[in-house]
Amino acid sequence: MAAQIEQNENATKPAMAKKAGLFLLVVAVAIIGYVQFGHLLNLDSLAQREAQLRTFQADHPVLVYGVAFGIYVLATGLSIPGAAVLTLVYGWYFGFVRGLVLISFASTAGATVAFLLSRFLFRDAIQNRFGERLKSFNESLEKEGPFFLFTLRLIPAVPFFMINAVMGLTPIRTRTFWWVSQLGMLAGTAVYVYAGSSVPDLQTLADKGIAAVFTSSQLWQIGSAFVLLGLFPLIVRFTMKFLQRKRLQPT
Repeated sequence: MAAQIEQNENATKPAMAKKAGLFLLVVAVAIIGYVQFGHLLNLDSLAQREAQLRTFQADHPVLVYGVAFGIYVLATGLSIPGAAVLTLVYGWYFGFVRGLVLISFASTAGATVAFLLSRFLFRDAIQNRFGERLKSFNESLEKEGPFFLFTLRLIPAVPFFMINAVMGLTPIRTRTFWWVSQLGMLAGTAVYVYAGSSVPDLQTLADKGIAAVFTSSQLWQIGSAFVLLGLFPLIVRFTMKFLQRKRLQPT
């Protein structure tokens, strides 16, 4: 028994040494990068580049929106982490209305790509990973129809990549998945885009400091938006159940 424990410890030490070495390497690269390029990361320098980016957007709108759309579809379609951060950045860069339209359609397109990849390429792997969830998804989908997917899209606690992957193995049609996802993700997208669009330009930050972002009115508005986002699924579910009861009541 003691020999077995010693053997396990000896096997663990090289793995721990590799992780520690990798961590130190990352730290060293970060320090070297900051020393070499840290002067480019101050707000004044970034503000100048922001002006150049906005000028480029005004001169080449089709290219900028096309690249931004493609990046978002790629990130969501391949389930790359960071979609929330990307949404905030797009909201800051494009503004609320244009950012909302771009991200709404890009996120749905990316979700549909992930859905189709799950259905036609990664069925076995996803079946092995989410087998139990797939069973409950099929039961709920059969019982509630597309409204089940709509409800899932309204719940921030359910990872979207999991919804896309598991739904790809259900009998739901691609067209239905697309339009339900488009509607279901709209509220959450609007909140994140609004939060991003509330951040002022970098020159304002350079002049006024971080207080320019976190004013009391902005915090109240953003906080209220997230509270409404959390309550929205409950309101929708309560309303749908109420309408169902009214429909089933004898006239």
